[in-house]
Order: sequence, then C-alpha cells, then structure tokens
Amino acid sequence: MPLDVLLLVLFGAALHATWNALVKSGTDKSLDASMVSLGGGLVGLFCLPLVPMPHPEAWPFILMSAVLQFAYFQLVAAAYRTGDIGVVYPLMRGAAPLLVAMTSGFVLGEHLTPAATVGVLVICAGVLTLAFEARHGGRRAILYALANAVVIASYTFVDAAGARVSGNAVSYTLWMSLLPPFLLFGWAVWRRGSTTVWTHVRKNWARGLFGGVGSISSYGLALWAMTKAPVATVAALRESAILFALFISVFILKETASIWRYIAGAVIAAGVLVLKLA
Repeated sequence: MPLDVLLLVLFGAALHATWNALVKSGTDKSLDASMVSLGGGLVGLFCLPLVPMPHPEAWPFILMSAVLQFAYFQLVAAAYRTGDIGVVYPLMRGAAPLLVAMTSGFVLGEHLTPAATVGVLVICAGVLTLAFEARHGGRRAILYALANAVVIASYTFVDAAGARVSGNAVSYTLWMSLLPPFLLFGWAVWRRGSTTVWTHVRKNWARGLFGGVGSISSYGLALWAMTKAPVATVAALRESAILFALFISVFILKETASIWRYIAGAVIAAGVLVLKLA
C-alpha cells in the first residue's frame, strides 16, 4: 500500500476514535450520535459548492447508504449505553473488516494478495482479541456491537461502490452525509419530543460540530483510499483506530484496561506493518 494512502487512513482512524469517544462520554448517547451526524451534514452542506456533482449512477448508493448510516448511529448509541468503549468499539469495528475480507471477492470481485490477506487477518485478530474481555462489556452491548459490524460491512460495500462510480470520492462523501441527520432527528423528535431534542442541541452544538468534522473527514479519507486500494485492505487498516481508542479509553475516560487490550494493540500494530510491506 502506498505510504500516503496508509498515513491518511491512519489519520482518519484517529479522528474516528475521537468522535466515538465524544459519544461515549456524553450524557445522552442517542442524541449525541445524532448530533455527530448533524455536524457532518452541516460540514457537507458548507463544502458542496467546492466539489462537482456525483455522476447519476451514484445516487442509488447515496440513498441506500443513508438508511444504513441511520441504523449504524442508532446501534452505536445503544452499544455505548450498555458497554465500555474499550470493549464495544473494537468488537464493533473489528468484526466488520473480517466480514468485508471474507466477502469482497464475491461482492466486488476483488481478491487480495497473500501478503495483504495476512495483514487484514492480523489486524482483525488483534481487534477480536478483545473478545476475551467480553465479560466486562455485557451481553447486550456485545450483541449491539456485532449487529453493527454487519451494518458497517454493508455500508462499506455500498459506499466503496458508490464512491467509485461517482467520479469524485469527496463529492460522494459530502452528499452522502446530508440525509442521515434528517432520519436520525426525525426519529428522535417522534420518540422523545421536539423540546427535549432542541434543548440537547442547544447545549451540545459544539460537541456535535466537532464530532461531525471528525466523522465526515475520517470517512471521506477512507472512501478516497478505497478508490486507490482494495476495499478489504482499507477497511482493515481503518480499524487501527482501536489503538487510538485504547489510549482514549485508558488515559482520558479512565476505563479499566486488562492485559488483553494491550496485547490487541500490539497485534494490530503488527498488522498495520504487514499491510505497509504488502
């Protein structure tokens, strides 16, 4: 993998871990996740005049992605209500690239080199090592995390294909970010009332905007990378975010970390090195 692609995906991974930590540390996980989506949508709206329109072939992918993103943010909130970020995040993110790697040949017709396959499997093994710590996460949190892994793998395929036919990965990312906030806030208002939602937005708009910038930037970098390298490779490399999540979990959120989290971090770092040499 080219060094510039690798470094940009790693930077995106750091941004991804950061906005997840914002959701985990917030007082209302569901509305905080919606706020991050709204922040990303506002960034997308502001930047749209700077990019060309996606090709018409991309619009079905954009609509399908919006539905999957709605499910993703709902499951993120549900998982963080019931489990630690140090367990939920790696399970949620670690199973997804494994699913992508197992099915990308069938879905996209992409076949990894033996070295790249080893790198992907090493990263996934590192992330899934944290399953040994699953007893600290709670059964419901684990189920939410694994269900979201399926959603993540699904939108990875949808958005990778959409970005490739759009003609411009940045344009695709910006347009894709606009619809999920409407779905998420429409659902929140219906379930909890406009007063509750508006009060939360007014008090936490900065958190949402900051998280939204991190979310859309992280995903935009990943989609751009998927136009330059195999989807399964980028999807696995992106999950090196667990290294950043581990740091945030221990040093910022003050969550207790067992030896398994540190072993997982070392294995993931080894997988990143293998991908660089592949």
